Amino acid sequence: MANIHPLATVHPNAKLGENVEVGPYAYIEEFVEIGDNCKILPHATIFNYVKMGKNCCVFPGAVIGAVPQDLKFDGEITYVEIGDNVNIRECATINRGTKASGKGVTKIGNNVLLMSYTHVAHDCTVGNNCILVSYVGIAGETEVADWATLGGNTVAHQFSKIGKHAFVGGGSKINKDVPPYVLCGRDPLSYAGVNIVGLRRRGFTSDQIRSIKDMYDIIYSSGTNVSDALAKIELGFPESEERDTIIEFIRNSKRGIIRGAGSDTKGTID
Repeated sequence: MANIHPLATVHPNAKLGENVEVGPYAYIEEFVEIGDNCKILPHATIFNYVKMGKNCCVFPGAVIGAVPQDLKFDGEITYVEIGDNVNIRECATINRGTKASGKGVTKIGNNVLLMSYTHVAHDCTVGNNCILVSYVGIAGETEVADWATLGGNTVAHQFSKIGKHAFVGGGSKINKDVPPYVLCGRDPLSYAGVNIVGLRRRGFTSDQIRSIKDMYDIIYSSGTNVSDALAKIELGFPESEERDTIIEFIRNSKRGIIRGAGSDTKGTID
C-alpha cells in the first residue's frame, strides 16, 4: 500500500505500487504507473503517460512527462518509460515523446542517475547505468548507450548518439556522434583516448582495453579515412564484442563521429 501525504495531489486512478511514498505537494496525474518502493519527494511533478519501475526516487522540483518542447507536437498521446533504480534529482526534467519522430516515447533505462537540472528531451533514449551530471541537456532523439557518462553542463545536438562506456568531459558541445569506450573533451569536441578507468571499474581486462586502444589508433592516428580504418580493423582484429560494437556504431553514424585530438579529421565516413 502506498503512503501518500495528505498535502499531496494524486489522481485516484494513478497506479502506485507497494511501499510507494509520496511527499507533501507532490503532484501525480491519472495515467501514471509507479513501481514498488519508489519515493516521490515533496514538490515533484509527474504528468500523464509516465510509467516508472521499482526503487526509483524523484527529488523536489523534478518534472516528468511534460509535453514535448517541439512545435511538431499536436497533443497526441505519447509516453515516458523509466526503468528500475533510477534517481531523478532536483529540478530535472524528462519530456514525453512525439509521434512525428516515429517513436512516441522517451526512455530511461535501469540504474540511471540524472543529477540536478538535467533535461532529457522528447524521444531520447538513455540506456542502463548512465550518469548525466548536473545541467546536462540532451536534445530530441538523442541516444545515450549503456554505461555512458556526460559531464556537467554538456549539451547534445538533436539526433546525437553517445556510445556505450563513453565519458564526455564537462562543458562539452556534442554535435557529432561519440563512439563507444572513448574519452572526449575540448572545443570542438575531440577524441582524447580510451575510457581506461571506467572500463577497468567494469571488469574489462588489460587485453580488452589494449585492443580497444589499438583500434582507435587506427581510426584516429593512422592517416586513413574512417571507412578504410574500419576495413583494417575488421580484417586485422579477431571478432569480439568490442570490435563489433565499434564497427557497427561508426558505420551506422549519420552525423559522423567526433574528430581526432589536434587534427583536422572530421570523423566522417568517406
